[in-house]
Order: sequence, then structure tokens, then C-alpha cells
Amino acid sequence: MLIDSHCHLNYKGLVEDQAAVIARARARGVTGMLCISTREREWDEVIAIAEREPDIWASVGIHPHEADEHPDVDAGKLFAAARHPKVIGIGETGLDYYYDHSDREQQKKSFRAHIAAARETGLPLIVHTREAEADTAAILADEMGKGAYPALIHCFTASRGFAEKMLDLGLYISIAGIVTFKNARELQETVAALPGDRMLVETDAPFLAPVPHRGKPGEPAFVADTAAFIANLRGEETRDLMDRTADNFFRLFTKAKP
Repeated sequence: MLIDSHCHLNYKGLVEDQAAVIARARARGVTGMLCISTREREWDEVIAIAEREPDIWASVGIHPHEADEHPDVDAGKLFAAARHPKVIGIGETGLDYYYDHSDREQQKKSFRAHIAAARETGLPLIVHTREAEADTAAILADEMGKGAYPALIHCFTASRGFAEKMLDLGLYISIAGIVTFKNARELQETVAALPGDRMLVETDAPFLAPVPHRGKPGEPAFVADTAAFIANLRGEETRDLMDRTADNFFRLFTKAKP
């Protein structure tokens, strides 16, 4: 098994040739894809893809970049959308202080609303964090104290210390194609040390195409290249790593069916 735990099949670069993109992924051995939403208007789009394809699931959420534009998306609205049988996750949500496209306090409010929805539904929270490690860790820990909820850090690029904090809170960590980049030495060292039962792989397609596909739009098919790189990094068999990360996916996303 091989799961792309985070992609955007409705985005420019993939949507124009979506059927072929999905076919190429299956041809590379990808047995499942989670299509992530970042705005409310995308919810119907990603759910429609998931309804058509038995090996694709959807999430509902508001990216931190979009928090200012969605002040009315609260835990109740997320909870209602998550009732759909193919919606298996809440997000992506979180904090992004690198671009600051939305007010930081509104990002935090939206983040906490998503956490409340994850706690209420039991669906995993899909967390985006960039240049916001301290606040992300503080909010996740504070909210965990109010009641446990499943969660993962997507497209992990943060510090080793942050990874350890997330693991201590019970979160999973998902690795994208950035790990294959030549300048990602610190990330590679962190990934080499991650516990095998808490790691997922993803593409974040159409972004972040891994080596040897740099310069191209990312595709779910390329998760096979990222998995192979990580396996080599960790001294493991590629098939074993693929199967283990897929097992981890279904352990976390319990609403998904293999």
C-alpha cells in the first residue's frame, strides 16, 4: 500500500488533467489519496472528487491564509460538513506567520475552531504551521488539555525539538517532497530519527515536487519517489516503509477504508 496523505487535486496544475493525474498515481502504486480543502468554496469540489473515486477521500477546513475571509466558519459548520461519509479529516488549518496573509489572532481563532471540530467528530486535525512553532505548540497543548483529539503535522519542515513536542502530544508527522531537496539536511536528520509508527508521506501536490521532478507541478504519483528517498535515508526497504506509512494513515484516519 502507498497513501498520499495530502494533495490538492482540484488545484491548477492538476485539475486540468485530473483523470490522467489519478491514473498516473495508481500506476505508480498509490492506493489512496486524501484531497485537502483550504477554503469553504472548495469543500464541494473535493467531496465530489472523493465521491467519484473509491480510493480518494476529502477533508474540510480553512487554511490559515484564508482565516480572515472565513470568520463565520466555526466548529459547528465544520462538524456539519464532516458528516459526509467521504470526509475523513478536519483541515488544513493552523498558523502561518511567514506570509501573514490573515491576522494572527483570527488565525488562532480559526485554528481553535478546527480543533474543537476534530475533538467533536473524532476526525484527525490536519495542521499547517510555518514560522509559528511556539504558538502552534502552545495552542495544540492547551487544547489537548481540554480533551484529546487526533492530529498530524502536514508537510513537516520544523525543528527536531518541535517534532518531539508533537510526538509527545500524540500527533503524527507527515513528510513531503522537501525532504529530498539538497538543502534539507536538518529535516533529513529529523526524519531519519522519527518513530516508524507515527510517520506518513504526502506530496502537497501540485506543490513541492520531489527530486527528480523539481520544476514540474507535483502529482500524487510522486509520493512514491518521496517514500523511496525516506526509506533509503532510514536504511529500510521501500516497500516496508510504504506499507508502514499506509498502516499509520488508516490507524489515524479511522473513517477511511483501505
